[in-house]
Amino acid sequence: MNISTWSCHRLAASGHSHLIVLHYNHSGRLAGRGGPEDGGGLGTLRGPSVAAGCLVVLENAVVLAAIATRMRSRRWVYYCLLNITLSDLLTGLAYMVNVLLSGARTFQLAPAHWFLREGLLFMALAASTFSLLFTAGERFATMVRVAESGATKTSRVYGCIGLCWLLAATLGLLPLLGWNCVCAFPRCSSLLPLYSKGYVLFCVVVFALILVAILGLYGAIFRVVRANGQKSPRPPARRKARRLLNTVLMILVAFVVCWGPLFGLLLADIFGSNVWAQEYLRGMDWILALAVLNSAINPLIYSFRSREVQRAVLAFLCCGCLRLGLRGPGDCLTRITEAHSGASTTDSSLRTRDSFRASRSLSFKMREPLSSISSVRSV
Repeated sequence: MNISTWSCHRLAASGHSHLIVLHYNHSGRLAGRGGPEDGGGLGTLRGPSVAAGCLVVLENAVVLAAIATRMRSRRWVYYCLLNITLSDLLTGLAYMVNVLLSGARTFQLAPAHWFLREGLLFMALAASTFSLLFTAGERFATMVRVAESGATKTSRVYGCIGLCWLLAATLGLLPLLGWNCVCAFPRCSSLLPLYSKGYVLFCVVVFALILVAILGLYGAIFRVVRANGQKSPRPPARRKARRLLNTVLMILVAFVVCWGPLFGLLLADIFGSNVWAQEYLRGMDWILALAVLNSAINPLIYSFRSREVQRAVLAFLCCGCLRLGLRGPGDCLTRITEAHSGASTTDSSLRTRDSFRASRSLSFKMREPLSSISSVRSV
């Protein structure tokens, strides 16, 4: 054991912040800086990054409060929406914490605090993607499974939501629990200097499999809905299929655009040389912000496409405006009435559709998907 390795293990045992300096220096992350005290230019990005985090938090907080206080429905889709919104809100908070503790502050953290800083963000992002997978799976199961009691359905939904968070917490905290490269410099990631390349590859594979599973489930849902739409003589059934196709395309585009660059950067870090990875390091902050913005897009896809959620958000905002004296009762009534009248042309997202009932008689008995077709309009 050489002296540098011996001193590294001593720093690791004592939890000294200089351990982080050693790893960042070995990875090349300190190249071009004046030293650990130099923030590396993060100051110019800190403002936009915090603003992006605030946008994610504010948007999801409004949707979460509106769903919890203004929606009367307590179907399983209600809990799915709450779970997605809560995980996206925590993603925004974890991202803001990550940004505020970055730059020069990175080298003032103890190793355990560094692992918590990065692990909380990984956990929140994982919870968000696991929630999307769970929602897609429940929608498909609702279509093809024989009707079951509400208590059974609710119990399973609670269990799956708990499993989502357990898996996300485990994934995010694995490095803190030991899957790291402390003092094993050749195995370290260049972008996340205390993370093992094996762990980073594992995360990329998990997220990629989640994307494939989500697309597969929504593809199966679309095929069933399109088949029923072709059998049904009523135009509403065909319109539902088109709406569902639009939703699937929105999910695909949003996920690939937001997560694709981060996947590419992590793969370059794993399989490329340190020098090559450093060339792309300058864009890491923007790429991570783009992945976090997926949590700002999710409410637009999963919540705001539902007329019922739209009315809940309008009612919640109008209530706040009335209390602050920013709007009068007449303005709020007009807005809510407009949203309600819009629902007459594109039925309520949580209401059973007559046209879908007609199509059911032409195929095997199945329940209406949560869905993208009807309940969360869209998705």
